[in-house]
Amino acid sequence: MTIAEELREPPPLPRRRVMSWLIRRELWEHRAVLAAPLATAGVGLIGFLLSSFALPSALRAVAAGDKAHRTLVLGPYSFMALAVLLVGMLVAVAYSLGALQGERRDRSLLFWKSLPVSDNLTVLSKAAVPILVTPVVTFAVVFAAQVLMLAWSTLVVAANGLSPALLWTQVKLDTMWLVLPYGLLINAVWQAPVYAWFLLVSAWARRVPILWALGPFLAPALVEAMAFRTSHVGHFIVVRLLGGLAQAFSVGGKAEQAVDNVRQLDPGHILAEPDIWLGLLFAAGFLAAAAWLRRRREPT
Repeated sequence: MTIAEELREPPPLPRRRVMSWLIRRELWEHRAVLAAPLATAGVGLIGFLLSSFALPSALRAVAAGDKAHRTLVLGPYSFMALAVLLVGMLVAVAYSLGALQGERRDRSLLFWKSLPVSDNLTVLSKAAVPILVTPVVTFAVVFAAQVLMLAWSTLVVAANGLSPALLWTQVKLDTMWLVLPYGLLINAVWQAPVYAWFLLVSAWARRVPILWALGPFLAPALVEAMAFRTSHVGHFIVVRLLGGLAQAFSVGGKAEQAVDNVRQLDPGHILAEPDIWLGLLFAAGFLAAAAWLRRRREPT
């Protein structure tokens, strides 16, 4: 091998591979993205184990025609999914607010900027954590927890002389496992501008990014409520933060009737919502601005 060949720069890595390593780096540095949903599921499983001994009596009541006890059978599975989902969202918010501000605070920004990775790709990898990784983690944790719950419930039911088929027909986890990833995807797309805004504030704010992120919205909402006795701004905040859950998990997106059948899913209705596309447009603008700020910001 000649000296020229030895000094020749290696070919650049494909962007897909670089993005994969950047996301792994984010998960390594922010382990709560994985640990918090797992801890939530663990606590939920402990509570379920303690309450599962009342399951045989509830199933006998359901078999006798008492529909009120059906909630006691299905409720723990729905509660597990909701708890892990909400904890994942809270962790995603905390991550987004600190992702870019944290690397300036601990001065690791200098090291990462020395690597041949663009600011655009770095910001996109950070945006992928709350928008893409968190829904995948949420579904994986919920799926594993519910499988364990169903297995334990089957043992409890069989040990009490009941047919496990009675339990399986009431739980209907196959429907939940189809609805949940669909709902997580819709909710992630709906909340994309929220996480992008938080990343933009994280790239700009020197201290307490949560105040700078929420202040521009909460202050007008408070003034409107006190001056005009209306709540249009507050309604907008709630819809943008939680409206994705209503769009994804309720019939017609009106939060009046929960989806309990795959045939009730209506992706065409959701894709026709202008709020979805406007939100994605704002998300793209916020992420571009965050990358521009990261390129020019210095460690604090």
